[in-house]
Amino acid sequence: MNPDLDRFDSRRSTVRADRGMVATSQPLAAQAGLSTLRDGGNAFDAAVATAAALNVVEPTSTGLGGDVFALYRTADGDIGAMRSCGGAPEEATIEAVKGALREADPEVRSSYYPASRGYATDEGENGEGIEMPFLGPHAVTVPGTARGWEATVEELGRLTLGDVLEPAIHYATEGYPVSEVIASHWAGADRLFTDDHARAAYLFDDEAPDVGQRVRLPELGDSLATIAREGADAVYEGEIADEIVSEIREKGGFMRHDDLASFEPEFVDPVSTTYNGSEIYELPPNNQGLIALEALNIAEEIGAGEHDYDSPERVHAFAEATKLAFVDGHRYITDPAYEQIPPLGSKSYAHERAGEIGPSPIQDPAVGVPGSNAEDSDTVLLTVADEEGNLVSYINSRFAGFGSGLVAGDTGIALQNRGASFSLDPDHPNSLEPGKRPFHTLIPAIGEFPEQGWAAFGVMGGYMQPQGHVQVVSNLVDYGMTPQEALDAPRWRYREDGTLGIEERLPGATKLARKGHDVRVLPPVMFGGAQFVGRPDGLAGATEPRKDGAAVGY
Repeated sequence: MNPDLDRFDSRRSTVRADRGMVATSQPLAAQAGLSTLRDGGNAFDAAVATAAALNVVEPTSTGLGGDVFALYRTADGDIGAMRSCGGAPEEATIEAVKGALREADPEVRSSYYPASRGYATDEGENGEGIEMPFLGPHAVTVPGTARGWEATVEELGRLTLGDVLEPAIHYATEGYPVSEVIASHWAGADRLFTDDHARAAYLFDDEAPDVGQRVRLPELGDSLATIAREGADAVYEGEIADEIVSEIREKGGFMRHDDLASFEPEFVDPVSTTYNGSEIYELPPNNQGLIALEALNIAEEIGAGEHDYDSPERVHAFAEATKLAFVDGHRYITDPAYEQIPPLGSKSYAHERAGEIGPSPIQDPAVGVPGSNAEDSDTVLLTVADEEGNLVSYINSRFAGFGSGLVAGDTGIALQNRGASFSLDPDHPNSLEPGKRPFHTLIPAIGEFPEQGWAAFGVMGGYMQPQGHVQVVSNLVDYGMTPQEALDAPRWRYREDGTLGIEERLPGATKLARKGHDVRVLPPVMFGGAQFVGRPDGLAGATEPRKDGAAVGY
């Protein structure tokens, strides 16, 4: 169910503050981050506090069973990134997954391929020719969240993990009222969850909660309290690890204790490019940050931002640049430990690709990983800045909604389905291999802008993310918008099926169709969720109008 966001006529201005700022998709989570800043934490402590609170108050999009990433600039001017995402279990080969699916009960196997995500049915009586499952135990990769949170506060924060988890534990054990957009996303949980553990953890009288209903998540609260006492090792080597392994293996999956225990987050160098006087930093592969950089480079090469804002030529130019970047990114981006990746973010590469763009749309580009259903995934993004000068964009997700549909025993931890992004085609760069990390949609970002100074930002939502980055950057740089205006502006998105999705508010739909685009008007919830915190004079914050969230400061 999609909420009718267009019926709201409230408008927001950019939030201004001096000492601290948090922007995210749920107001209670934003307050958790702000209270952490007030209690002496820095931006990194507040980021984890906010992410953990979102685990509770927006459980439809994030959780301990998923992955977490960061891009940041410290008060000392260091620019860095953290990547905390696990890979496939060591026993999960293409042959093993296909064999397990062939042997699975046909009714159970078919439940892994929901028609609502574009699957008609599994192929063949014995499972021949099936794609990588979207749901179920074989879609679960090693979760990176808990050790990623811990690494963030230990390496960059000044509080303890136990300190920053307190607001999330409070919301889980004492309860909170469910907000409107989140209630709409929760509505499908009664169909997704077929297992008793999942239904007990996230349904109430066997139903999803209504708007404003006060809910408690006591099992998740207990797990958070365990992590606060024992550290993240509880998830990877302790009692919670036991529950995760048991849940997956009992359902026919391949996760082992060694897969969990051996996982470690990593601090990596960002990738970057310049765009019309700004500099934008993204995550390197296995994340899709290079798609955003390539699209920006091509857009700059063809002068996309020189068109009038309301003209169809502007949307055409940016959409075509994005198409080419998607073709390249979805062909090459994967775990760099397994495949060599071309210099997709370079100016020279963009110069070569830009020559393919003309006045008519490029036809039938090969976009997407077959069967991955990564286009419309669900995510949370938050941005935080403190008075010392630290700035962080932090993103957390289980991939699609509640993830695989599995909840680990009595832990309340819903397990991600990020492995659905793998291909079962051994010749595809993103093919399933033991230990390999899949193509990852999550991309927080930071940038230095001519008018906004340094900023942390991002636009969550599957394949919407890189094209959302492109639109926010262009709105700020090419068209001089304020941060909140840049997030409010109507959006477009290129779709995997070759259509050009637009919001109803976007001008020039008829002219775009006349140029040859297959234009589809889509609801606002299809266009991602952006957050922004910048440092011009003081702090500036903006939040996504298509979500329940808030930008708050002090």
